[in-house]
Amino acid sequence: MNILTEKFNTPYHSAPFNKINNEDYLPAFKELIKKSEEEIDAIVNNPEDPTFENVIEALAYSGEQLDVASNIFFNLNSAETSDELQQIAQEVSPILTEYSSKISQNEALFNKIKKVYDEKEKYNLNEEQKMLLNETYKGFVRSGALLNEEDKEKLKKISMELSVKSLQFGQNVLASTNSYFKHITHKEDLAGIPDAILEQYAEEAKERNLEGWVVTLQYPSYIPFMTYAENRELRKEIALANGKKSFDGGEFDNQNLIKELLNLKQQKAELLGYKNYADYVLEERMAKSPAKVIDFLNELLTKAKPYADKEIEELKSLAKTDGIEEIQTYDHAYYAEKLRKAKFDLNDEELKPYFPLNQVQDAVFGLAEKLFGLNFEERNDIPKYHEDVKVYEVKEVLHSTQNDNMPEAKSQKPKAFKALLYVDYFPRKGKRAGAWMTSYKNQYQRNGENSRPHISIVCNFSKPTKDTPSLLTFQEVTTLFHEFGHALHGMLADTQYPTLSGTSVKWDFVELPSQFLENFCYEPEFLKTFAKHYQTGEVLPDEKIERIAQSKNFMEGYQTLRQIGFGLLDMNYHTKVGELESKSVKEFEDAYTKATQLYPANPETAMSPSFSHIFQGGYSAGYYSYKWAEVLDADAFQYFKENGIFNPEIAAKYKVLLSSGGTKDPMELYKSFRGSEPKVESLLKRAFG
Repeated sequence: MNILTEKFNTPYHSAPFNKINNEDYLPAFKELIKKSEEEIDAIVNNPEDPTFENVIEALAYSGEQLDVASNIFFNLNSAETSDELQQIAQEVSPILTEYSSKISQNEALFNKIKKVYDEKEKYNLNEEQKMLLNETYKGFVRSGALLNEEDKEKLKKISMELSVKSLQFGQNVLASTNSYFKHITHKEDLAGIPDAILEQYAEEAKERNLEGWVVTLQYPSYIPFMTYAENRELRKEIALANGKKSFDGGEFDNQNLIKELLNLKQQKAELLGYKNYADYVLEERMAKSPAKVIDFLNELLTKAKPYADKEIEELKSLAKTDGIEEIQTYDHAYYAEKLRKAKFDLNDEELKPYFPLNQVQDAVFGLAEKLFGLNFEERNDIPKYHEDVKVYEVKEVLHSTQNDNMPEAKSQKPKAFKALLYVDYFPRKGKRAGAWMTSYKNQYQRNGENSRPHISIVCNFSKPTKDTPSLLTFQEVTTLFHEFGHALHGMLADTQYPTLSGTSVKWDFVELPSQFLENFCYEPEFLKTFAKHYQTGEVLPDEKIERIAQSKNFMEGYQTLRQIGFGLLDMNYHTKVGELESKSVKEFEDAYTKATQLYPANPETAMSPSFSHIFQGGYSAGYYSYKWAEVLDADAFQYFKENGIFNPEIAAKYKVLLSSGGTKDPMELYKSFRGSEPKVESLLKRAFG
């Protein structure tokens, strides 16, 4: 018996990580694909007239176990991979893509969907059912259902190639990241670096059986070095190594892969009747068109550029006092930290003791309880895929008829199971860089049962050492809140259909919940509840808290231009792929980020070959959505600020927005919450005053 093909005999049918072997995956996928195809055949061969229930609903609920197995496999391939798992991924990806193409190009199935769609007026559908019908029909059309057989076969081949090549892109970035380390044997080369970070570097060296210290390109190692190391030559060397990831012409180089991926996307778009891949993607986004995205980014660029220029001038002045005539990208973090210290008397190492990971997690859990009535209890009987992972049972306090003012009323309120939450915080060799939220199982309702989601947060924070718990930089604090915002979107999901649940929303709406939650990190009223020294229990002094609030917009111009640069590069890659016939990836990148560059370009480095968001993740022709969602989150939080950041009535309305998933048009959902469309002025006011 294959463990992956059966209903799991675990608490809440959670993933049985402790019983899954690598050799289980391939046969499980083949068996589950067969089962899912049988479900599709049953829909197609149903002799009854096509109806919403026997076609659209039946399709929405099909393939559940295959989805669960896929989530388990691909999540582990990101968080706990191995050479063997990566090899399996290369075999599994085309099989799954072929299966997906087979369904989306099933003519008999599409004919039934089209019949229901054409006759939708005769059904008494609610809002969510209408959305499911529209999304299902559009999804098939956008997957080639209206193409002739020859073009369907072309599209299928393109889709399979895209899945394999995007997977290879990510594997190359991971391998390139892991292949570099800097072994340092003279302590004077580490001048300026705080003791806690030195301890981390020493532990890394010890793990490699080396004396001294080791710096890697993993963010918890790389970022502190660039921020504190006084040795400019070493900063340059390590920054160059980071900038050469998958861009050195070696085994893990991604430059040709970028051109192949972009050409395949262009072919796919043209086959489906679109001018380019961005047009294809944006048809299903709030922004609607590449022109609107470019206008949006350029408007922000015009507003932010003077602020960014002023910030860089301040850094140049600081660098000149050290005899540096021309500041470079590898100087930025070092002098930005010096400037931040001078302006706000803040530096990460002074703040970190007040932000031990366990306290920050307690704070975000507490915020979820205050706003949304959620409780978190650790479960040790639920299987995990690594010893670092923790699992929490999430319950929601239900409204009680009992008088809340009565003694013990709070403790006696009934609680309903809401979700499982997995948290995985520390870097490992098998874990890709960055931070993300994902799910192992979606929420849905069927046959009177509300099947609850299993959500995961994955980060790369500094590991605890023998003497010190995991202490977070303030940026890492906001990262945890960001990913937890995504997790809330998943955990609070309360929709009928799995395909419309949780984060299954328009891509330029998906970052609203994550970026919204970051705002609380800068609120003195909230910070005082958890920013406490891990040794003494002392609350972070008021003046420091005030300076954190003031520092929220520190380097905001620089950060805005950086994000705009990524967005413009992404949009141009997916609208002007033909230019890559005569340009190198580096030349293309330099051309379309030039307007946002604040430092001299380095001919030896390029970020595109490690730009996983758009070449491996889901942000192709969609990176602009981070800034787009910032308009939404600034406007939403302004609403809270005007009425109290813990206002229960507004929190209840926001909870409806989160729980609704993709059941409504996102702008309508936002207006129901806010009472009006979001205003770009809210973002500009927050960012630049």
